Amino acid sequence: MKSPESLKVELGPLTFENPFILASAPPTATGPMIRTAFAYGWSGAVTKTIKPDDIEIRDVSPRFGILRDSRNMPVGFENIELITRRDVTYWTDEIRKTKDEYPHKVLIASLMSDLRPESWRSLSQTLQDAGADALELNFSCPHGMPERGMGAAIGQHPDLVERITAWVKAVARVPVIVKLTPNTGDIAAAARAARAGGADALAAINTVQCLIGVDIETFDPLPSVRGYSTYGGYSGKAVKPIGLRAVAQIAAAADGLPVYGMGGISTWEDAVEYIAVGAGAVQICTAVMLGGYSIILPLIKGLDAYLRRRGFDSVARFRGAALPRLVAHDDLDRSGPLLAYEAQPERCTLCQRCILACSDGGSNAITVADNNLVIDADRCDGCSLCVFVCPCRVLELKERTS
Repeated sequence: MKSPESLKVELGPLTFENPFILASAPPTATGPMIRTAFAYGWSGAVTKTIKPDDIEIRDVSPRFGILRDSRNMPVGFENIELITRRDVTYWTDEIRKTKDEYPHKVLIASLMSDLRPESWRSLSQTLQDAGADALELNFSCPHGMPERGMGAAIGQHPDLVERITAWVKAVARVPVIVKLTPNTGDIAAAARAARAGGADALAAINTVQCLIGVDIETFDPLPSVRGYSTYGGYSGKAVKPIGLRAVAQIAAAADGLPVYGMGGISTWEDAVEYIAVGAGAVQICTAVMLGGYSIILPLIKGLDAYLRRRGFDSVARFRGAALPRLVAHDDLDRSGPLLAYEAQPERCTLCQRCILACSDGGSNAITVADNNLVIDADRCDGCSLCVFVCPCRVLELKERTS
């Protein structure tokens, strides 16, 4: 699918025909997979993370787990898959083939190594010589690789982030993107370290370390690998709030560096939220694993319609628009609480979920009289709990009047 001109984004020297990029993950595990995605309309892709050939990778089976809601729909996803098993020669060949076939698409090589500077430099030179448009340094994988001193084991230490970024920048002729981990106490510190090391752009988040569940009949932790498991990487819709927070924090600390946002993105609305907190483009993985490469079609159409409706001539028009509105808790308005009210009383079925929630988790301000909801204005403190538990969208908050 051809993208409208208004969706074009520029991040440093890189130009993307739309802001939707495949993240480094199973959907970019091979060159043919990436080329298939490009044919659908994805503007860019980050290869599955490439490592030096002397680092052995062996995956386990099974290696995925899922968290479902009450309707049996997936809301969270765990994987314990490692980085690419394919050698460097495979990837240099596939990078060349892909760039020959799709010269106007952006192909980013993800790479990872240990603490040997020569490994980072050699791999970086090899991948850029093959034609990669940029290098993405994986300082963020939360499982398998940290045990070897790689991935998140680097991203959790700003001094290592700065040092290794500088190693790569010493040989790089293409932009260097540093992918940061959410599994740290201060992602902004890591962002500042990457900038100090010479990074050209930042990316966040990778998956969140998790344990997806336990089989209560066998007590196997999940996903069960013959009765055993390990902590894996959590992704999908449930991590979007973490990703938004991290991207906002690093965008504020990046001093103008481009930011690639990711984490829980499955709709064009999700992408708009990420762009509004400072992302220049977004990377997507889990939604593709669950829905296929063709999800790019509604993403492009939806974002284009949004821009036209809002009167924006480009995505850059609202980049970072929400950032000035993120303030310290002490700076929030405390002039007086809002008041809950029935905005659409005709929808009310008297299910009483709002009453239960307000009684047991709020201010006990809602009752029923004569088959109508009654909200005690003296008790209501505007917490908004009732608004969110109402299945029929009956309730809203409003300013109080005298």
